[in-house]
Amino acid sequence: MSRPGGLRLSDSQRFDWIRLTRTEGIGPRGFQGLINRFGGAGAALAALPDLARARGRTIRIPHPETIAREIEAAARLGVRFVLSGEAEYPTALIEIDAPPPVLALRGRPDLLERPCLAIVGARNASAPGRRMAARLAQGLSEAGYTIVSGLARGIDAEAHRESLAGGTVAVLAGGLDRPYPPENAALYDEILARGLALSEMPLGLSPRGRDFPRRNRLVSGLSRAVIVVEAARRSGSLITARFAAEQGREVFAVPGSPLDPRCEGSNDLLRAGASIATAVEDILAILTPLAGTEARAPRLFREPPACGQDGFTGPPDAGEDDLFEDPDPAEDLPQPAAIQPQPAEEALLALIAVAPVEIDQLARITGLPARAVQAALLELEIAGRIVRHGGNRVSRAL
Repeated sequence: MSRPGGLRLSDSQRFDWIRLTRTEGIGPRGFQGLINRFGGAGAALAALPDLARARGRTIRIPHPETIAREIEAAARLGVRFVLSGEAEYPTALIEIDAPPPVLALRGRPDLLERPCLAIVGARNASAPGRRMAARLAQGLSEAGYTIVSGLARGIDAEAHRESLAGGTVAVLAGGLDRPYPPENAALYDEILARGLALSEMPLGLSPRGRDFPRRNRLVSGLSRAVIVVEAARRSGSLITARFAAEQGREVFAVPGSPLDPRCEGSNDLLRAGASIATAVEDILAILTPLAGTEARAPRLFREPPACGQDGFTGPPDAGEDDLFEDPDPAEDLPQPAAIQPQPAEEALLALIAVAPVEIDQLARITGLPARAVQAALLELEIAGRIVRHGGNRVSRAL
């Protein structure tokens, strides 16, 4: 939701904002500290070299031509830059710690005027988990909520796909011209045509490992609640849930089989106090009475978060030692030239949980011919990895 009034900057001031936020080592908290100290992005850019030199640091400020090229590329793609003080900037993100100074938007920003809910979960989701995510996304979308997720494989993709008609927002870890993973490119095109994509990263940047937690805090920050469907321990979905709890958002989790490792993290959330979500009605029963109220105090993850040196923990006011971020050693994610197909047995086994699932549904999800599905299931059955049930269903062998 946008705010009336707001910051009004000239074109040159907007240019300096983008250039400062694209400067290596300047995170959201450091950006705000520099603005507070020097009164504007232009003055901060002029002072940065001496400031860094005095601290024994080196800093690389992007050349003005680099920023000009990004702005030109954004115009060609229909991307808009929205600054954190401007009226169009989402109010929900202003409320979080260290909001991004610059957001790139592509598509329908009006979707952020509606209440948003995030649905996240396992990339290697089971068929029942995918079905549950689709059911929740469709029902909550029909109830008037915008569905937010991270465009990942599995649960994220199902949530986006089933909420296209009502409105969905994809938060990217890289630039808006670098969707990840590659196999979701067609889905991303549908989102751009009917929904909204946003990112705090520059155009042309492929996502790196350290960029996904940054994305996750935006997924939760935009949303009134985060719903977790299948999450292993130490998964990215639990990072999103942690950010949601710290931001005072509601956290829901879909209960899963204690025998399925994909459900260990989401079941842990329930034990820690997350609200249970077995149907759309469970979620609406809690959120509807809270409509129009302030975010609640965090109830989960009360201990200090271990998020690493990414600039999103600690006090909100930046001192001199907080103006620069340390480089993250995480390597770039591989960007395959082509998607390598999984063997049919592996693709099917990834979808099969301990709860029986219909074979027809497995064929629909994988896109494999019925004959190939039956042949692969036979191999898995002979290997003792699956069990057949009545009603043309199978489950994972214990």
